[in-house]
Amino acid sequence: MLKAEFAPYELVFKEPARTSRQVMQTKSTYFIKVWEEDSPDIFGLGECALFKGLSCDDVPDYEDKLSETCRDINILRTDDLLHYPSIRFGVETALFDLKNGGVRCPFPSPWSEGKDNIVINGLVWMGSIDQMSRRIEEKLRAGFKCLKFKVGGEDFEQEYSLLDGVRRRFGVGELTIRLDANGAFMPEDALTKLDRLSALDIHSIEQPIHAGQIEEMARICAESPIPVALDEELIGVNDTEQKYKLLERINPRYIILKPALCGGFSGSMEWISIANLLGIEWWATSALESNVGLNAIAQWLSGMQHNMPQGLGTGALYLNNIASPVSQEGEGLIYKPSFNWELPELSWRS
Repeated sequence: MLKAEFAPYELVFKEPARTSRQVMQTKSTYFIKVWEEDSPDIFGLGECALFKGLSCDDVPDYEDKLSETCRDINILRTDDLLHYPSIRFGVETALFDLKNGGVRCPFPSPWSEGKDNIVINGLVWMGSIDQMSRRIEEKLRAGFKCLKFKVGGEDFEQEYSLLDGVRRRFGVGELTIRLDANGAFMPEDALTKLDRLSALDIHSIEQPIHAGQIEEMARICAESPIPVALDEELIGVNDTEQKYKLLERINPRYIILKPALCGGFSGSMEWISIANLLGIEWWATSALESNVGLNAIAQWLSGMQHNMPQGLGTGALYLNNIASPVSQEGEGLIYKPSFNWELPELSWRS
């Protein structure tokens, strides 16, 4: 007989994390653990990585749903959590972890054995031009060859000038530049800005306009000189037929998968299957999870041998992340099996 409990946790950013949508000082999340009733010391651990203001399951009764999930853990099917992707993500992680011995190894792979690394992009958060310049230098010194810039929060000409300076220093063969607008551009001027930015040999731009403007996004994807990647556009689209229709109509070059926002691992695999049918490429990224969720995504991804740089560099953002074997070295995310997981004191609830 399985038992389950959950606990809230507040992650604290080392410095404010700014996108075109908001400025974050902290990030709320939840952990869930599952164990056999007669072996309480061996438990699977997952992270229900709710993203307030963005997750489709950011609802007032979220903790009630967590309680219900813990109560029904023995009869629960993952489809029962179709409209609660962050909870589905946490439950799937915990159950797979328990199945593999409760040692924080939901998806065993060479990466989880410390024999592989996952190449990631360096993330340059929005800020003043001086702040962004400093962050760029830090990432370049660390050895990143692919940088993702959050854009749309400052004056466009200033952001363009900063990116132009980076490209003048480093050619396409030396540095890949990705952009993430988080929906900051307006449909009427998005293509003008994308035309300007295309002179800088940009790899891709995530979500140039707000999600939900399907016809406008389809037009931009068809006409943009920079390949477009859908990100927020995928959130809340949980039905298989809806997923297919969305990707077929918009026809982006890429989709960006955040398992905690896109239906857990089962929902993300469905997105991948549909994208493969339509000739759309993809990569995965974290949704600002702690190391618990980041570890699960990395292990899942490692097993697929997906070689494109991934967006899994958010583990170093927090002052109070969960101590773990997950580590960032240069442009790689690695796992050090000799390091221990150390959970803080948590207030578990059922």
